[in-house]
Amino acid sequence: MAEVIFMPRLSDTMVVGTVVKWHKKIGDKILEGDILAEIETDKAIQELEAEYNSTLLYIGIKEGESAPVNSNSVLAILGSENEDISSLLKQNQINYKRIFISPLAKKLAFDKGISLDNIKGTGINGRIIKKDIERYIDNNLDKTSNEVNEVNEVNEVNEVNEVNEVNEVNEVNEVNEVNEVNHSNEVNEVNHSNIRKIISKRLINSKIESPHYSLFIEVIMDNLIKLRDSINEKKYLDKISFNDLIVKASALAIKENPKINSSWTEKSILYHNNINIGIAVALEDGLIVPVINQVNEKSLRQISFEIKEKVIKAKEKKIQSNELEGSTFTVSNLGMFGIDSFTSIINQPNSCILSVGSIKKKPIINNDKIVIGHTTKFTLTCDHRIIDGAVGSDYLKSLKKLLQEPLNIII
Repeated sequence: MAEVIFMPRLSDTMVVGTVVKWHKKIGDKILEGDILAEIETDKAIQELEAEYNSTLLYIGIKEGESAPVNSNSVLAILGSENEDISSLLKQNQINYKRIFISPLAKKLAFDKGISLDNIKGTGINGRIIKKDIERYIDNNLDKTSNEVNEVNEVNEVNEVNEVNEVNEVNEVNEVNEVNEVNHSNEVNEVNHSNIRKIISKRLINSKIESPHYSLFIEVIMDNLIKLRDSINEKKYLDKISFNDLIVKASALAIKENPKINSSWTEKSILYHNNINIGIAVALEDGLIVPVINQVNEKSLRQISFEIKEKVIKAKEKKIQSNELEGSTFTVSNLGMFGIDSFTSIINQPNSCILSVGSIKKKPIINNDKIVIGHTTKFTLTCDHRIIDGAVGSDYLKSLKKLLQEPLNIII
């Protein structure tokens, strides 16, 4: 008997899914465990596996199309070969049609968590425009009293785009609408990916909710360089990176300063027993943070292997949502890009994020003599609701000692 597959909820915060690629076509035989499609969520691109043997009878959402997670967003129909599904199509009313929506309206609906199926478009061909989203929010004011103000804030930020919205009836000429505001420039309009939208939302929330402050320290890295060279002399083993050593040292410093490993809630502060470190990874369309769990209990080799494995999976868009959850501290390293120092936005619900710069060769003072050495600048950005300056400073002191006396990292 044929079964309808709806757009699945592949992460706890997923509102809309985008089909990136279909691995099967209509009529293909499918075995349990086969990859049906790749779906972009708010966190990553995930593979959708078949749960039983069947035949793909119908595709409701084509590659590049998006649909909200709800009972009307039919992804596909699976069943027996040549099975008649006409009655099923009629019964479920799943003759899927693309939802036409302007980029600004789509962003506004996504930010507010509004299902597009609840919106009736008033643009050409039923296209949903920004005013339709605003009207829906306005009509539900009693349930969400703060929504209208938030819409106004969005309007103020997007004043230029409002000119575009007036001309949305000319659907084919969306790029020209931007040019009507700025006649001197030609632009290419690229719609936001789900990942980019969720990054935007979370970073804004972090800056608004968490009072950020940053602490800076410079660490002499010569002993760490010697230790890494010594470890990597064993050619039959995978190479250890400076980032591997820094992640391990970060966890040990947290163990010495457990208040760093905390999160803020409205009722209390949570102090985490496990030290789970997120590693910021740059992708073509955004930033993703795979998590290495219980770093304090793992060897340097284990940490190195997991980081390499998850970075590769993240860049190949094969990482699973559960591998991006549960961090209690984050490390962001731009040293490989030649950046001396920088500050980062806290990855909530973490209370801190460590920013790592490049290793620089420079004159340093050693035993009252000027010698040539190597240093790295570290920045610890903290949530002042939880982490006071003294606590953050003690953490950086512990980290500095570990990196300058690095045998303690591997013992």
